[in-house]
Amino acid sequence: MQTKIVLRDDQIPKAWYNVIPDMPGSLAPVINPRTGAPAAPEDLTPIFPMSLIEQEVSEQRWIEIPEEVRKVYQLWRPSPLYRAHRLEAALKTPARIYYKYEGVSPAGSHKPNTAIPQSWYNKQAGIKRLATETGAGQWGCSLALANSFFGIETTVYMVRVSFTQKPYRKNLMEVWGADVIPSPSELTEVGRRILEESPDTPGSLGIAISEAVEDAATHDDTNYALGSVLNHVCLHQTVIGLEAKEQLRMAGEKPDVIFGACGGGSNFAGIAFPFVRDKANGQDIRLVAVEPASCPTLTKGVYAYDYGDIAKLTPITKMYTLGHDFVPPGIHAGGLRYHGDSALVSQLRHEGIVDAVAYPQNACFEAALLFTRSEGIVPAPESSHAIKGAVDEAVRAREEGRERTILFCLSGHGNFDMTAYEDYLAGRLVDYAYPEELIRSSLANLPEVG
Repeated sequence: MQTKIVLRDDQIPKAWYNVIPDMPGSLAPVINPRTGAPAAPEDLTPIFPMSLIEQEVSEQRWIEIPEEVRKVYQLWRPSPLYRAHRLEAALKTPARIYYKYEGVSPAGSHKPNTAIPQSWYNKQAGIKRLATETGAGQWGCSLALANSFFGIETTVYMVRVSFTQKPYRKNLMEVWGADVIPSPSELTEVGRRILEESPDTPGSLGIAISEAVEDAATHDDTNYALGSVLNHVCLHQTVIGLEAKEQLRMAGEKPDVIFGACGGGSNFAGIAFPFVRDKANGQDIRLVAVEPASCPTLTKGVYAYDYGDIAKLTPITKMYTLGHDFVPPGIHAGGLRYHGDSALVSQLRHEGIVDAVAYPQNACFEAALLFTRSEGIVPAPESSHAIKGAVDEAVRAREEGRERTILFCLSGHGNFDMTAYEDYLAGRLVDYAYPEELIRSSLANLPEVG
């Protein structure tokens, strides 16, 4: 009875998979917020190196992974695929449950899959410092790790509520040499404005993004790095699904349903995008993005043009959005507290290629505890959403008496999230209601795009 399926170092993918050639229809153009016209590649050069801009708009199905990046990947890749025998037994399900475990990276999550190439490409472009935002801290840790390898300085604007909730993630960023700043801060114009208007704000990814972009745009030696949402970020994460496909092939399996937690979309894209071609070629497979009920972008948002940040500094993208002014409640799954979603994930959702479901945080922690007590790994609060989706699917299989193969991405461990589990076990977690009035107010401020 095999529990883990492990690939050799030389089986790390040699190319990332770009889903754009297999998308239904053309992508909606990205709009320059200053001109109102479609953004040209050169519009992004103040904050991104041209190599990443080219990946952002590329229509090549396969993009070669630089050998230097693959060498760093070897520190933890290929990541293991596990058969969750003990979870299956606990659920008394005929379903076969597999999970791809990304918590084996030095930063403890999937985020280094894109942090390493982003840092490497910026190093090649001569950049001295990278500014970024982070929600739960996993992305900030990953970029700090990558930049420590390539000798680049790191400035991280960390959403204030997570800065307080997750001190050890902040400490880990500092161990890798990063300067970590609670957002909103007094260091940027947008941060000062928001603090003046709302001094008790918990912060949001939209605010932190604004601060990081402003920082990068006003310093010649600094670029901006984003840990989710953008096309090139989703591209880099496809190493997850590409490895999982090979591992499932070795196990003699094809998945019937795949679950991934979804905030900005890169984790879900990483596990699901390599299977989009299979679905387009007739394979009966469901691809399900799982999000928090308190920030229900794909399930309750609108598919429209919107800014990626609160200060309207970022390009205007067509996506599922709750409105760029939306500030989600301070749930422990800080990496999923984003008002919008990847344009690629959003279009696939709009076209019915992928599904979406939202869960409240107590239900996700209940599933996480069941998983921990069965499989032994403590999942990050973000990953608990994918676990909840897989558990519900396995229960349906039991109730229907039907076998099926379930795959989900365990995108990171929760070893630095013990306060979240303490709150759950003590009954202190709140299942925030869907804030309809707040979302209606935020959606009233969407940009007008012709």
